[in-house]
Amino acid sequence: MTAARQAVGAYGERCAVRHLTEAGLRVVARNWRCTGGEIDIIAWEGDVLAFCEVKTRRGDTFGTPAEAVVGDKARRLRQLAIEWLRTSGAHPEQIRFDVVEVYPARSGPARVEHLRAAF
Repeated sequence: MTAARQAVGAYGERCAVRHLTEAGLRVVARNWRCTGGEIDIIAWEGDVLAFCEVKTRRGDTFGTPAEAVVGDKARRLRQLAIEWLRTSGAHPEQIRFDVVEVYPARSGPARVEHLRAAF
């Protein structure tokens, strides 16, 4: 991955964390990694534990950011969530998988869409 793409991704994750915390979610992990991959954000919303994938796109020429989280990517995120739960000791009432779409603006704040239970 190029440095420019990493910078865009990091910016998107910062925007997503800000958006989620302003919406009342409590972030408990960012960029959690294990041998199987990475979960961008893990956050509590009440009794629900949300595993969030952040996708940052400048436009929707190649589809919406959420459309990139299908098939193998969704399966891998589910497996990563199982591993996080196993190692964290957390026992949530419910879990869900969210996608946070971030659309950077040429000027001003980015547009952020939080899709709860996206997959």
